Amino acid sequence: MIVSVRIRPNAKKNIIVKEVDNLKVYLTAPAVEGKANKALVKILAGYFDVAKSQINIVKGKKSREKLVEIL
Repeated sequence: MIVSVRIRPNAKKNIIVKEVDNLKVYLTAPAVEGKANKALVKILAGYFDVAKSQINIVKGKKSREKLVEIL
């Protein structure tokens, strides 16, 4: 499954908001040295109830808009 995700780093708490065509994910981690991407994988693994190894960022590793593959 491919999911479109928009992230907001440096938020007050980790939250996932489902929108019409994508997920908006608020992350407490900063967008520095891949910390936000690691936090995104962790929160999505919990949301979809899969292992972190089953989450892959396909597109947008350095962008706020990402395509994420969930195996």
